[in-house]
Amino acid sequence: MDLKFTEQELAFQQDVRQFLAEKLPAHIVEATANNSSVFVEKDIALQWQAILVEQGWAVPQWPTEHGGTDWTPAQKYLFSKECYLAGAPMLIPLGLLMLAPVIMAFGNEQQKRELLPKILSGEHYWCQGYSEPGAGSDLASLKLKAQPDGDDYILNGSKIWTTHAHLADHIFCLVRTDSSGKPQQGISFLLVDMDLPGVTVTPIHTMAGDLEVNQVFFENVRVPQSNRIGEENKGWQYAKYLLEFERGGGFSAPRIQHELQRLQQLVARAKEANPEFDASGDIARRTARVEIDLKALEITELRILSAVSGGGNPGPESSILKLNTTRLEQAINELSVDVLGYEGFAMNPVADGSPNRPDFISSVVPRYLNNRAASIFGGSQEVQRHIIAKMVLGL
Repeated sequence: MDLKFTEQELAFQQDVRQFLAEKLPAHIVEATANNSSVFVEKDIALQWQAILVEQGWAVPQWPTEHGGTDWTPAQKYLFSKECYLAGAPMLIPLGLLMLAPVIMAFGNEQQKRELLPKILSGEHYWCQGYSEPGAGSDLASLKLKAQPDGDDYILNGSKIWTTHAHLADHIFCLVRTDSSGKPQQGISFLLVDMDLPGVTVTPIHTMAGDLEVNQVFFENVRVPQSNRIGEENKGWQYAKYLLEFERGGGFSAPRIQHELQRLQQLVARAKEANPEFDASGDIARRTARVEIDLKALEITELRILSAVSGGGNPGPESSILKLNTTRLEQAINELSVDVLGYEGFAMNPVADGSPNRPDFISSVVPRYLNNRAASIFGGSQEVQRHIIAKMVLGL
């Protein structure tokens, strides 16, 4: 694709900047800057989502018939870039960018009609039930049993590392509906109301002190079979489709560019306090490496997402994005901790497990600790390399 923006696209960029200047509340910017977790707090995310819904800009990735925009890939990129540079939070993608594409591709008309508007409005707040105590990167070994009983399934088992399960009112789950063949062939994709009898959520506190992930237990939970997406035992196909959007369904380069700017602010702060800071040039060299790799990521994202705009999905190239996004984020996290030095050790977890820290400085080390998990969630780095070798390089 042509990486030069047209006059119309640059005019659109100015419109986005004006919108953000007028509509992005200062308290949302502050909460986003001080956030130490993958996602901002639920109420902050939903406030920003409501503002974007009113503007008609919440889900540029969706088709227009479901509330999306008719923007070009360049416009989507510019919108994402300006939002991140203005300090806006990422909308929680679990429903908007992960479940919704699956419903659009494999759900029936009633599911599309009933669920998509509630995902868009924020009336439904979803979490993802994939990993289990014995099934993480080896997801096909999952055991959450869905036993048919009339028009229902009876669920027994558990999910773990379930982000925002303590806040969600619905969960989309991979469940075991057949154990007779290959593990991948007996999995179904099921939507579950978190308020159903037998569903229990147990919070897991992270090393950073945040309350973000959970274990979800299902004990004789009765779920209508009409809540299944697509065909029984075809859930593995739908899960792989969803993971492509989780790994590479959006623009990460603008977000990392914003994180790089915050790192540069930390460096400037350190130099102001100590003119001899980084006399060896080590921080400067590592930062320059990040800047170079970030430009490569930006170009790769534009190329891949140009193909998506034509009606495709990210494909196996999403693993390239996942690998490099994780590597760059963690490099910036490590540099930020190194710049802070001993100051970064004064980490005081928030009493209620909130990821919203008192200020940006106090969020640096918790963010570093939290982002170590990026090497695993959405598929481990080893899994991504295997996909690239097999599906991209043909090895």
